[in-house]
Amino acid sequence: MKRFLSAIMLGLLTLPASAQEVRPCDELARVDAIGEPWAAYTQTFAGNRVRLVVIDTLEPAAAAFQLLILSPPFDEVGGRQCMMVGSSGSLGFGAMTLEGLDSSYDPAKGLTWGVKVKTYNASTGGFDDKVLNVTLNQSTGAITAGF
Repeated sequence: MKRFLSAIMLGLLTLPASAQEVRPCDELARVDAIGEPWAAYTQTFAGNRVRLVVIDTLEPAAAAFQLLILSPPFDEVGGRQCMMVGSSGSLGFGAMTLEGLDSSYDPAKGLTWGVKVKTYNASTGGFDDKVLNVTLNQSTGAITAGF
């Protein structure tokens, strides 16, 4: 286990500070990974067509939090697309909250959220507070994320 944690921390040290990745939902998007209490870690927008969910995979502890987005466009049976935002690959952030979430809508860009996260800082060995800006174009389903 110690070797595993060392490998994870080494991997975190090599990540670029501004790397964020949007990808289709995978095995980490499980119901049992929704942060507790659920009411604090999920919010809906756009007439309940869009849902943000904070996923806490517990490990690796320094990168366990990811944002799951259920949104249009809808598939042929009415299901929403499911996308995840993390730092890189299957890694997430050190912490994430929807508390105090900033949101806005611009018809030219789409829905934008400012999600509070903590990112690992290799030089201090601690975590930095940041705001992850996520934008969703509901017409195309395109999602972008960055600091």
